[in-house]
Amino acid sequence: MKYMLLIYLEENALSEAEREQCYADSAQLAQQLHSKGQYLATAPLHPVATATSVRMREGKSFVTDGPFAETREQLGGFFLIDASDLDEAIAIATQIPAAKVGTVEIRPVIEVANLPE
Repeated sequence: MKYMLLIYLEENALSEAEREQCYADSAQLAQQLHSKGQYLATAPLHPVATATSVRMREGKSFVTDGPFAETREQLGGFFLIDASDLDEAIAIATQIPAAKVGTVEIRPVIEVANLPE
């Protein structure tokens, strides 16, 4: 089953050196997951100040700068993995470096037919 591991943290929780180390450690985890056939994708996100939100209401689009909601922790990145069950996804989430300073939300992915590979 595919799981999306959403990484939330305060944007200033890490120094620049800590952030670079987090990227390196995350890349190492991605390599380990890849060797086990569990890696599908991962990426950090640019700061929330670069976000744009789009809403469609009654056929009209509303575009605003910034994230969908104001919160203390922001979505900072993700891992998309293939795990046998939730327990295995949790075990992988505990290895994500940013979990030490933030929160990792685990969400099962719905498989939709006829999507491109």
